Amino acid sequence: MEMCSLTHLARKPREITDIDKKKFETVYELCDTDKKGYLNREDLKMAVVMLFGYKPSKSETNMLMDQAQAKDSPGVCIEMFACLMGRKLSSDDHYQKTRQIFNTFDVNCRGFLKLEDFRAAFSRVAPRLPERTVLEAFRLADQDSDGHVSFRDFECVISYGQANS
Repeated sequence: MEMCSLTHLARKPREITDIDKKKFETVYELCDTDKKGYLNREDLKMAVVMLFGYKPSKSETNMLMDQAQAKDSPGVCIEMFACLMGRKLSSDDHYQKTRQIFNTFDVNCRGFLKLEDFRAAFSRVAPRLPERTVLEAFRLADQDSDGHVSFRDFECVISYGQANS
């Protein structure tokens, strides 16, 4: 049975609500600890952690700063921050979250997962999970039974059962 579909590729971008905008404003105020009226690099990283649950890489932080920082400004103003986070939120889709989970499993940075990667990940997040359940999860994800789970295989399993949401 083919589990993978490409329906998630045709999804509409997420709409930014008033609640999202209020959250951006609140996070901005919390991260502008010195009340200087802008966010510097470290403030911006903390804001991303608070909004999206992960610490951005140096290159992502550079990209965010370059996109949002006005000329002659020491940092990111609230208007640019809200605009940037709105774009990030609307584009922060299932693919990115799946990629982040996959990369967390792929501690050896091989670009694919082996059974040992599944065992290590599950032992950290669900240490009492029976070994047979981990084996079943790996077999389900390893669709071509080659002992390696590619990102595409992983994405198909993670996406299984999701409608065009």
